[in-house]
Amino acid sequence: MSQAIPSQFDGVSAVCKANVYFDAKVVSHTIVFPDGSKKTLGLIYPGSYNFNTGAAERMEVTAGTCTVRVKGETDWTSYCEGTSFEVPANSSFDIAVESGLMQYICSFLA
Repeated sequence: MSQAIPSQFDGVSAVCKANVYFDAKVVSHTIVFPDGSKKTLGLIYPGSYNFNTGAAERMEVTAGTCTVRVKGETDWTSYCEGTSFEVPANSSFDIAVESGLMQYICSFLA
């Protein structure tokens, strides 16, 4: 899925404490919008990781590249800057970054 990905968010609050996963190879910060909705902005260092989801998510790639396999799929799909993928609620996904940093916006969907 390709779409215009924002370069900044105005009028939000930022949670100062980072979300740190996998020995700091995945790090994000939560931003809170005036309506109470939240997103995380983060980066992923090279490696392979598995994430579980509670809420459905949209991951927008803001820099770098990754490959992703959503639970139930057999094939890996590549994503680059300017593209996105969605993961259903109560599911999981594998994500791999070969080199460099992959940066993302994670939106929690209703």
